[in-house]
Parts: sequence; structure tokens; C-alpha cells
Amino acid sequence: MGPTGTQDTAPPQVVETPAATAPLSLQDLRHDIASGRVETVLVAMTDMQGRLQGKRVTGRYFLEEVLEHGTEACNYLLGVDVEMNTVGGYDITSWDRGYGDFLLRPDLATLRRIPWHPGTALVLCDVLTLDGDPVAPSPRQVLRHQLDRLAGRGLRAMAATELEFNLFGVTYEQAQAAGYRDLRPANGYNIDYSLLGTGRVEPVLRRLRREMDGAGLYTESAKGECNLGQHEVAFRYTDALTTCDQHSVYKLGAKEIAAQEGMSLTFMAKVDQREGNSCHIHLSLTDADGLPVFAQGNGTEMSPLFRSFLAGQLAALRELTLLLAPNINSYKRFAAGSFAPTAVAWGYDNRTCALRVVGHGPSLRMENRVPGGDANPYMAVSALLAAGLHGVEQGLELAEPTRGNAYTGDAERVPTTLREAAELFSASRIARDAFGDEVVDHYTRAAQVEVEAFDAAVTDWERARGFERL
Repeated sequence: MGPTGTQDTAPPQVVETPAATAPLSLQDLRHDIASGRVETVLVAMTDMQGRLQGKRVTGRYFLEEVLEHGTEACNYLLGVDVEMNTVGGYDITSWDRGYGDFLLRPDLATLRRIPWHPGTALVLCDVLTLDGDPVAPSPRQVLRHQLDRLAGRGLRAMAATELEFNLFGVTYEQAQAAGYRDLRPANGYNIDYSLLGTGRVEPVLRRLRREMDGAGLYTESAKGECNLGQHEVAFRYTDALTTCDQHSVYKLGAKEIAAQEGMSLTFMAKVDQREGNSCHIHLSLTDADGLPVFAQGNGTEMSPLFRSFLAGQLAALRELTLLLAPNINSYKRFAAGSFAPTAVAWGYDNRTCALRVVGHGPSLRMENRVPGGDANPYMAVSALLAAGLHGVEQGLELAEPTRGNAYTGDAERVPTTLREAAELFSASRIARDAFGDEVVDHYTRAAQVEVEAFDAAVTDWERARGFERL
């Protein structure tokens, strides 16, 4: 993670940042609703694709009804594809089951103001059956289960996600009308670390930094990346559940802020033939008192716990890749010399490996470089925790680090297609022991739906090669 910068205190161009930042207390929300400062509360859950779905409710209705009783939503929200098409094969929801409701129960620890919409607050919800039982395939519930497993060992997870996106000088509507072809990147050349290049789009980046702070995220920095119009905004390392919650809020807000500026951005893993959008996940553990447990000795030596935890990452990576790379497009990133990994290998500060160990002392941590910007953060972090716990429970020994270029080494390879990853995940004893059959079968089916849709599609590539020549 990058160093913390100095907060810019000049007023934003469009939206005033609230004087108080989230999390927002219930008492303050009541006051804001009574005074008219907040009129709308977004009641949100995270779907399988990592998107926030839910309702806009009035402030009064939230306080009088939703706060105590929650609100209901159709259970197809955990049984549709990215286009919101209903598809068969899910045990928890179907036409045969009548597409009933489940309950969204607000988690008040996530309550926050949303600066990019006037008079608006947001709360994230846990997904329950109408009888009050957790819905196992709900991404937030999947992560909670892994965190509970850690807590049983007196451990807590700390994490950060580094999300990249491509920014374009056209609106979402213009991009759609153009068939997402020949879009104009916001920057016309490689702007990795370029202050000049990021200065060209500072109105958007500035709003992202300020308004994410206003929504309760701790923004560290924004920097340019290698692809045309590619940028990354980094946030402060914190507990894993909070990181995933904030990740989802950020993705929603970033798209909305870009749209308000007459632009568009995408987190898809590979938008063109150049560098893809990554979501590197940094992860470490602490004990119940918050003391880091990955380092020992002079602070650079890995503890036995860390070594077994990292060995578990190597042992489980191929079988759990589906949770890190959940879409057809995810696998286009994995190319030699692209800074996206192909080798199931680890190394000290080695960006050619899937797993990179960085930091020292309290900051000693692992970085998983497999996920792209399209990853569902709850599922991806759950995969890392499940893999690490497998290593700890089995007492796995860590292999020697990779030195030099892992792209040319003889290590096992990251799966190259969604079909391969889904087959590995479905057959994985590690996955079924960690998540249970219900979750494994649910997300295997989600992958199968994407593969079936892709196999049925006729692509531009096929038309260009075959329309006249074949």
C-alpha cells in the first residue's frame, strides 16, 4: 500500500464533502433525517457479481420500519447472470420455487453518507431467509463464515484491495451506442506514476478521493497506470470485512461520479489488448488483541504461521481461482510479461509471481496478484482465507521462493479459462471443506451460466475472420 498523503482541503467542484464522515451513527442519522439533511437511505446487498443491489427508501420509512424489521427483496438477486437474466440450476431460487423473498437486515456498522448524491445515506445488509437464517451463498455471509473460522483460532484478518480502472471521455450511454468500440481513453499514452497525466483528469480523481473520504473510506492516493486512461485509487489497510464493504461502495460511487462528470470507467479485467485491470489483494493476520502474527525475529523473518498460511495459498490457488477470477474476461489478463500472473509461485517483492511477500515487521503481508478489477471482493478474500487456513490446519511446508522471472519457470500455471477454473473448483475437496457443498455448487453453477452464454455468442472476432474469407 502507498503512503498516506495530505488531504486537499479546497472545496470540491460539484458536491460538498460532509463535515462528518462515516460510519454514521444511528443518532446522527436520526438527526439528519429530522433536519432534512438526509432524505433517502440506500438499503443495499452485494450480489454474486459483487454489485450493490437494493432499494431507495425514504428516511422516515427507514427509521420506522426497515431499521427494526429489515426489508424484503426477491431471492433471484442471488440467481441471475450479469444481465439480470433468470437462469436455472440454483437450489435456493427458481421458477419451481416461485422466486420468493429473502430478508435484507441492515448492518448499522456500515451506515454512511453518500456525498455524490444529495440528501443520501447508505447501509449494507446481511441476507437472511424469512425465518432469519443466513443465506449461505450470499457473498457477505461467505466471508463472515471464513472470518468466524479464523476467530476460532484467535485470529483476525486485515486486508486492502488495489483496484484499477480504465477511464473514458465518453458517457456510458455513448459507449453503449457505439457498441463499446473505438472509445476515447481519458489519457492517450502510458501515464504510470505520471503527475502530468493524472493532472489531465484531476477533476474526476479529486472527486473520487474527497467523496470516498466523505463516505467513510480512508483514501490514500490516486496514480496513473500503464494502459491508456488507466488509473488506481488506493485505500487504507483495515479489517477484511470493512475492506470488502468499502470496495463495493467505491465501485458503485466511482461509476456514478464518472457519469456525473460526463465520462465512464470500467473495472473489467481486460478491456483491450494492453494491460488489464488488476485487484491486488494485500492480506495479513493479527491475534485477538490486534498484534500482527506474520513476522518474527527482526521483523523480516516469516513466522511459522505465515509460512503455513502462504503454503496453503500455493496448494489451493488453482482450485480456488474461480473465486478470484469469476468471469470469461478475467482470464484474458493472465499473460506473460503483463504484470498479471501465470505461475502459481511466490517470491519476495517479485511481481512476476502470483503471490508476493512485501513489508516488514507489523506490515509484513502477502499480496495475491490473481484477481482482476471484476472480482467480487467478499469471495476473493474468502478464497484467500480458506486457502491459508488449509495450510495452517494441514501444517503445510512452504516451498522456496521464486527468484527471477516466474513467467519462464516450471511452476504450475494459473487456470487459463473459466471452464477450467469451474471444474477445478467443483471437484475441490479444499473448497467443499471450507465453504460447504451449497456454496460450491452455487458458484460452480454461476460459472457454468457464463460459459454457456459465451459458447452461444457469435463474436466480432469470428465475423471479422469469417464473413468474407471463409
